[in-house]
Amino acid sequence: MSSQDAIGTMSAAIFDENTMASKLPKDVFERFMGAMISGEPTSAADQKVIADALFTWARAQGAVDFAHWFFPIRGGSGAVGGAVGAFKMDTMIDLDFSSKMANKPFFGVLPHERLFQGETDGSSFPNGGLRVTHSAAAFTTWDRSSPPMIVDGVLRIPCAFVTHFGKCIDEKTPLLRSMDAVRTQGLRMLKAVGLATSAKNMYSYLGWEQEFFVVPADLYKARPDLVNCGRTLMGKLPTRNQQMDLNYFAPVPEKVNQLMNTVQAEMMKVGCPIAVKHNEVAPAQHEMSPIYCVANASADNNVLFMEIMNRESARMGLMTLFHEKPFAGINGNGKHANWSIGTDTGLNFFYPGKTEEHAKLYVTALACLAYGLCQHNELVRCSVAHAGNDHRLGAQEAPPAIISLYPGQLFEAHVDSIIAGGDILGYKAEKKMQTTGCAAAMPVEAPTEDRNRTAPFPFCGNRFEFRAVGSSQNCSFPIMVCNTIMASGMAALASLIEGGMSHRDAVADMFKQNRHVIFTGNGYSKEWPVEAVKRGLPNLVTTPMAVATWASDKNKALFEAMKVFTPEETDARAEVMYEAYVTTLRVEGETLVHMIDTGIVPACAKDLEKYKGFAKLAGGREALYVGVVEETEKLKNLLAAPHKEHLADEANYLCEQLKPQMEAVRALVDQAEGLLEAGLYPFPTYEALLYSHHH
Repeated sequence: MSSQDAIGTMSAAIFDENTMASKLPKDVFERFMGAMISGEPTSAADQKVIADALFTWARAQGAVDFAHWFFPIRGGSGAVGGAVGAFKMDTMIDLDFSSKMANKPFFGVLPHERLFQGETDGSSFPNGGLRVTHSAAAFTTWDRSSPPMIVDGVLRIPCAFVTHFGKCIDEKTPLLRSMDAVRTQGLRMLKAVGLATSAKNMYSYLGWEQEFFVVPADLYKARPDLVNCGRTLMGKLPTRNQQMDLNYFAPVPEKVNQLMNTVQAEMMKVGCPIAVKHNEVAPAQHEMSPIYCVANASADNNVLFMEIMNRESARMGLMTLFHEKPFAGINGNGKHANWSIGTDTGLNFFYPGKTEEHAKLYVTALACLAYGLCQHNELVRCSVAHAGNDHRLGAQEAPPAIISLYPGQLFEAHVDSIIAGGDILGYKAEKKMQTTGCAAAMPVEAPTEDRNRTAPFPFCGNRFEFRAVGSSQNCSFPIMVCNTIMASGMAALASLIEGGMSHRDAVADMFKQNRHVIFTGNGYSKEWPVEAVKRGLPNLVTTPMAVATWASDKNKALFEAMKVFTPEETDARAEVMYEAYVTTLRVEGETLVHMIDTGIVPACAKDLEKYKGFAKLAGGREALYVGVVEETEKLKNLLAAPHKEHLADEANYLCEQLKPQMEAVRALVDQAEGLLEAGLYPFPTYEALLYSHHH
């Protein structure tokens, strides 16, 4: 399917605002849209009108079933399918209860009660103790701001997922609450500073950049580590990997290009404007990205994208890997989250603009963001903390685990001038023309600030790019945290002004108190971690270190004040994060042992057999192969040790004991791979996985 087909069928399978406006009576449509701001429930009468219109539209599209589509706290984990949403399919039929017959006839319909709300078992999903088998009820309820869509003949209704007591046990509900916090505190701040006072609503926006690897499905299935863990636990790099910079933006291999075109068409059909696709740095690595939209709908689109990539890959004999580090020694995957907030009047808080109003708002917004990132630094780190991302953060391919703000060097100087008593205005964001030095190529228009790819939170012209998000994650969690800390910053600034401080002095005070979170240097340098310690910025290099800070009294107070999490929900989320980490590492350890016992050791034995009587030719093979067995026994002992009573202790044990031993075992196994006779290595090699489908 070509990209031209994608344009020809775009938005054909989504019940968006335009479609809804054309299918509903005007008064029903206006009440429905107004409820997005007010939070008012949709009346039973309007629900029925909407359900009937949605049914008629869906049937015209060929849909037979509908499903409440929700997003459990599965944490990604990197294994194929780990980040997908959850749903069960219900047929759009109901009994005719007006009939007097004992066996009621049935007819096609979408009952409005089942459109807006559903019930399911909450105890079978990660919930941090908020649900148990004898108290299992949980409910799905339509996120009215995320449009229904038709996927594979099923009408999907994006939903929030809460317990019998209204506690969230999903990714979407906290995101929606954080968007409400942005609206409440954003409008409050605008009123306090006297800017954009006509605004009635605030939005949080997200544009994601999804990286992934594509490998042959048959080779994927022959690697127990990829099947069970989403990443390779052993494997020697081919002699040519990414060191020659041959893959980045190179022509996409034909089979992968066909896959990407098909997925683009499927995504555009449901209203997701996939606008970019290209080869990434590592061999077999690629990226696709849409134009931004409202954050909750964008997060839904990202989950659907990963699902459709898996589905279409399988149909073509391929497999897509979303793990943060599928292959050691070459770049891993990220999911850069381009985030911004703005008003319903079109004012972007993160765009310097050309008017005085834009300029004032931009500086004010960055003071709020600096406050949020500084005062709640650990929370931002926690939002990207999971086992897969630990392999990536701090390497020379991803930001460090130290969370800092990069607003640009010129803006940093402007911050210092404000702190010293200068005016809010004065930052010049005009673009400048740079000559190319040749007649045929025109001068280029360059932004004021350079791009810093080593920063976790760099400014990108009209947004901030959260570069530390893991590729297998649901975007909702990190964006929820971004929204929450930004809302807290706007609340803090509004409080200063409401207390009598001037706009300028409030901004200066915010920058002064949080100046140390601004860093415009090289985040990859050896000096930065040392400097960060001097500044008092935490360097939480592992997931257990990060999660240990999550449920602090300070963080609970923030979430409660912003109405994003109750203290109980905050504790539950920490437990889920620990559980995901512990499970991931145990699965990886057990898989590695299995692969060595059933594959590597027999291969080593066969290889040694060939060198009987040829000790000099055998070289150090015997010592190396015996070393593999001995180090694997140590790994088995660590796995067999009794589990710790508390999840935090178990997570620390696995991080500090099991993980280093897995790395030690792997180092020997990879050396052995380089000595085994060709054909004896029992699993598909890196070279086969990365290159064999490119022809």
